Amino acid sequence: MVHHDAGPRAEQTAHQVNGSRTEEPLGEVMGQIARTLQEEHGDVERTLHSITNAAVRTVPGAEFASISLVTGRRVTPSGATSQLAGEIDALQTQYDQGPCLDSLRERDTVHVDDFATERRWPRFSTEASRRGAGSLLSFQLFTDGANFGALNLYARVPRAFDAESESIGKIFASHAAIALSAARQEENLRRALDGRDLIGQAKGILMERYRLTAPQAFELLVSASTHTNRKLFDVADELTSTGAMPPT
Repeated sequence: MVHHDAGPRAEQTAHQVNGSRTEEPLGEVMGQIARTLQEEHGDVERTLHSITNAAVRTVPGAEFASISLVTGRRVTPSGATSQLAGEIDALQTQYDQGPCLDSLRERDTVHVDDFATERRWPRFSTEASRRGAGSLLSFQLFTDGANFGALNLYARVPRAFDAESESIGKIFASHAAIALSAARQEENLRRALDGRDLIGQAKGILMERYRLTAPQAFELLVSASTHTNRKLFDVADELTSTGAMPPT
């Protein structure tokens, strides 16, 4: 693992924009990225892709990117900007070793100068090099109390990332983690509201069909959910979609 101080160049540095590099204050770049991520309005998948695409444009040396996303106890490749990024990310889950897994587990930045000579994860590094990866930076995406995964930045050439890359990447990862947290919270809220509306529709159907009160209709849905070992939402969805009520 390699750690570097931010240094004065982190305040104003070269950024990649549409394939070229331009001098622009880092604060302005991060502000633009924050506004772009906010516009995704709780769509987690779109937010993931926005994060990886913005990272490639922003962090010096990055050619393609992915996110090792933590979902429950699983780690899945997400938001890959290229097929190669997704494949290399998936290899780490397959071998249960690699820099991105170390990053998300240890809350640290992992820097790989050259996959061809990397010995910390021998099976993964050999295969990553064979497939065309030269170097990597990986940053954990976390906020207080929540670990979302790791942002993985790849280059085809060895030693593509320097101290500036790591400094900018750390700042970018902090912004990305906040955006991803907000997107997940909004998505969960939307699902909860959608579920409540769906259950209300299912109750209405049962109340009209069997002349039940609202509490009685809800108890009937709960009974069907318990009897069939299915979620209440799924029972309500089937009833409103097909008119069929599972056995209670």
